[in-house]
Amino acid sequence: MTPPGKRYMTRRAILWGGLWALLVLAGLGLVMVPNGMRFTGYLFLGTAAVWAAGSWMVRWGRRSRTGKIFERLFFLGLTLGLVTLAGIETAVVFRGEADNSAIPVDAVIVLGAGVNGETPSAALWSRIRAAEAYLEGHPEVPVVLSGGQGPGEAISEAEAMRRSLPGVENGRLLLEDRSTNTAENFAFSKELLEERGLDTETAVIAVVTNDFHCFRAHMIAQKQGLRTIDVPAELPWWWLTANYYLREAFAVVKTALFD
Repeated sequence: MTPPGKRYMTRRAILWGGLWALLVLAGLGLVMVPNGMRFTGYLFLGTAAVWAAGSWMVRWGRRSRTGKIFERLFFLGLTLGLVTLAGIETAVVFRGEADNSAIPVDAVIVLGAGVNGETPSAALWSRIRAAEAYLEGHPEVPVVLSGGQGPGEAISEAEAMRRSLPGVENGRLLLEDRSTNTAENFAFSKELLEERGLDTETAVIAVVTNDFHCFRAHMIAQKQGLRTIDVPAELPWWWLTANYYLREAFAVVKTALFD
């Protein structure tokens, strides 16, 4: 007859093993099936890997003093990493909820996002709609539509935005269609605005981008000497928004360390 304590340990092991397997399967499903949630899939797989490593560390710590030291170091590093990411995520969320509509600006930059053939992606559509609403209240300032042409795109992101803003006077629109990333968005847009006669060292520029991207976009703009305010655009689906907000915390770390 199996002792009650051992039966409890076996059931707990089966339960945790089942949860771990579900995490792995969910991660693989999100990574392999195109749905815009690939990062969440990688996050699930990474969590499963950390879980497995932590379980191994705990077992090692029970067997030896050296293992106990490494176990404590592992969980200390994990705790510090989670606290850091939580702090970054809080800043990203806070920045994405800002309302700067009443602040006077000298120019507007609309950052591009993916185009499917000639059709704006959900992210780009949300930016176009946010830009349209913002420009109605700021009818005189020049507007840079910024975004080049990438793989799978029949036209540039800038051109896709121009076609989707028929109510905005063409004389206000400056098309920046060379950029391939956010840093280039700002660098090339800055050149266009300076050619237009704007002093970019003193000008206040409104940047239209998705809410989850506002914090990192502001970081990159500051590195290029631009004074910006955020005009956040919201995606229509909460699960995609959550996916991108999670991704941004890691992207902020990359931008701070390497860009």
